Amino acid sequence: MARIAVKDCATKVGETVELAGWVDIRRDHGKLIFIDLRDESGIVQMVITPKNEALHKEADRVRPEWVISINGEVKARPEGMKNDKIATGSVEIGVTQLIVLNPAETPPFDITSSGLEIGEEVRLEYRYIDLRRARLQKNLRLRAKLGKKLREYLNAKNFVEIETPYLTKSTPEGSRDFLVPSRHQPGKFYALPQSPQQYKQLLMASGFERYYQFARAMRDEDLRADRGFEHTQLDIEMSFVSRENILNLVEEMVTRVVENLGFTIQTKPFPRFTYAEAIKKFGADKFDMRTPEEKEKNIQAFAWVTEFPFFEKNTEGKWTFTHNPFSNPIPGHEEKLLSGEIEHIIADQYDLVLNGFEAGGGSIRAHKSEILKKVLEVMGHSNEHIEKEFGHMLRAFTYGTPPHGGIALGFERILMSLTGEEYLRELQAFPMTSGGRTAVMDAPSEVSKAQLDELGLEIKKKK
Repeated sequence: MARIAVKDCATKVGETVELAGWVDIRRDHGKLIFIDLRDESGIVQMVITPKNEALHKEADRVRPEWVISINGEVKARPEGMKNDKIATGSVEIGVTQLIVLNPAETPPFDITSSGLEIGEEVRLEYRYIDLRRARLQKNLRLRAKLGKKLREYLNAKNFVEIETPYLTKSTPEGSRDFLVPSRHQPGKFYALPQSPQQYKQLLMASGFERYYQFARAMRDEDLRADRGFEHTQLDIEMSFVSRENILNLVEEMVTRVVENLGFTIQTKPFPRFTYAEAIKKFGADKFDMRTPEEKEKNIQAFAWVTEFPFFEKNTEGKWTFTHNPFSNPIPGHEEKLLSGEIEHIIADQYDLVLNGFEAGGGSIRAHKSEILKKVLEVMGHSNEHIEKEFGHMLRAFTYGTPPHGGIALGFERILMSLTGEEYLRELQAFPMTSGGRTAVMDAPSEVSKAQLDELGLEIKKKK
């Protein structure tokens, strides 16, 4: 007999089935023992009578979170005993055989609640138990569905999914890099990618006109509710496109996928604001357009913000970019950039805003070497530094790189809005704590002196 999913029991009345899963709850009602069995598909109630003494004795010793398998007959529950709250609430299993596959210690916390009342440290230390709770199961399954539907849309539009390297070059992209020492070249370091920005532009130079990937982005920046050291972004890049082409495609994709998952979008087409209009109307470039009633109904309010200032002054009074240095000025402003009219240059950048979050950001990119070089010069980089850090990009642009642009959508931030979760960690399987420690495994951790010697490194105590 082959094991079936718990949810399928509802259509198997009168049949003998084999099930396996976790004991969710065990209850004694006089001589009857009731066990709610849980697998990934749902929960079903099982009944053990004292007719079979050995079976009854085995059932009496099981406890929550024990892993068991059973054989039994699917029976219709009597009227008045049905449970409309679960999909299998019209049936129960009369158990004829029970095998304990693995007993379990008492869990360190209750997994029948939302879990939000439990301390972060203990939840993440025992994340493999925490993930059994219904809320997190639902969140991660929604995550998988969202990713699947986005892939289906892009594949149907002839995009090519291409992976880019995790070990790459440290470049100034706005946050601190995570550095990885090289054993083969002592004293030199790789960096983990903050984004695939340069690689996706090089793919446009390579003739892949429509690219995407679900990219891991790693940034050594201060942690907060909606930001971690690692996050996933849906990275999209296209050649021979205008800003309008990109916004229309992304809007169609997001609308189709979000509505297909059962969510309601507030306004279609998405409202559009320039950066100046957004600041004037909302006081910020990230805003929530929903009414209090719409927030209770979990309405999804998307909007576009466009035409950001290209440069701003940093705390030292020097020019820096507002988004990233790889963007192109809007049409008509290339000449201003090249002639040194810096203050009023507008970048051909755009953000997708969702319920108060920045859900995505992108731009039409610089594809001419003189534009990128001038941007870097404005930021104060010397010719020597530009060649060292960005020479590969400047060279690529001289070999026929087409006009191109794209966007990176914050995958988990979109999920936060869809699920109503306040913390990024509730959408990741094994997130880090707010202190930057990994879930379950104890990292960061010390390494042996032999490992450090092999890399030519030594640890200096911080003053």
